[in-house]
Amino acid sequence: MQRQSVEFTLEQLINSWVAFTIFAALMQAIRTAGQKQLSVNLSPLSATLVRYLYGLPFVVLYLLYLQGNRLHAEVAIAFANNRFLLFACLAAFAQIIATVLLVKVFSFRNFAVGTSFVKTEAVQTAVFALVFFGAALSVSGWIAVLVGFIGIAVISVPTATQEWQWRSVVIGLLSGAAFSFTSLWLREASLSLDMPVLHSAAMTLLFMVVLQTAICLVYSLIMEPGQLAAIVSRSRLALFVGLTSALGSIGWFTAMTLQNPALVKSLGQIEFIFAFLITTQVFREKITQREFIGMLLIIISVLILLNIILLN
Repeated sequence: MQRQSVEFTLEQLINSWVAFTIFAALMQAIRTAGQKQLSVNLSPLSATLVRYLYGLPFVVLYLLYLQGNRLHAEVAIAFANNRFLLFACLAAFAQIIATVLLVKVFSFRNFAVGTSFVKTEAVQTAVFALVFFGAALSVSGWIAVLVGFIGIAVISVPTATQEWQWRSVVIGLLSGAAFSFTSLWLREASLSLDMPVLHSAAMTLLFMVVLQTAICLVYSLIMEPGQLAAIVSRSRLALFVGLTSALGSIGWFTAMTLQNPALVKSLGQIEFIFAFLITTQVFREKITQREFIGMLLIIISVLILLNIILLN
């Protein structure tokens, strides 16, 4: 399938990758809040299992809605495509690793800042896309990515009076790298299918979620059998996490099929604004002046990116 960037007008905006990305960022911020609550009683891998196991039914329903009677035929087409299978498997494994590391990060800092190092994934994605796939950004695109990165750095870097938490830094950066490769590999998998964008993105999502559910479930049964009872006991919250995870993934997968994942991730940093609102209004955690400055830089990054899109 030929790779093409989408040209935008105001009329197209609501149906573009921009809309999918903003929707995905909102769902991810809400899902992460729920997953943070689950992580209090569950192991990192079990909290990861929840998003796949409880999200799978919603993914299946979405695919049935899109494909109807053609679902069986399109599944057969996907499984006959070796390139699709390779990149979808790589993306599935990378996302499991990234999510487990993300859950571990929750214990290091408050909700809005705890995922800051993970969010270096935007600039990591831009670098990895250029190095491994030859997908270069424009100068303006790099500016948007780097301004957002500076905003994250302002939020994340401890002050002189604070002790450096190197474990938090390393785990966050590794999680961001794993998420970056997840984005790049799932895009390769989706683009390898000769289907409409919504269909190929949904098929990639279904394959990955089925594989991830199987892997995490087998591991949990063998290594953490007591965790399944803990998951069932919190089924209402688990269902909420599964639903928001599925909705967010639909948005991410579709947007990344349409556009360079680095730009999608850069715009997706608007999630920080949603996380900020959740942090202050739900968890009642305080945000410092420095964190406000970081948030403003992220907003500037998003505005630069939106301006680039509307001018194209």
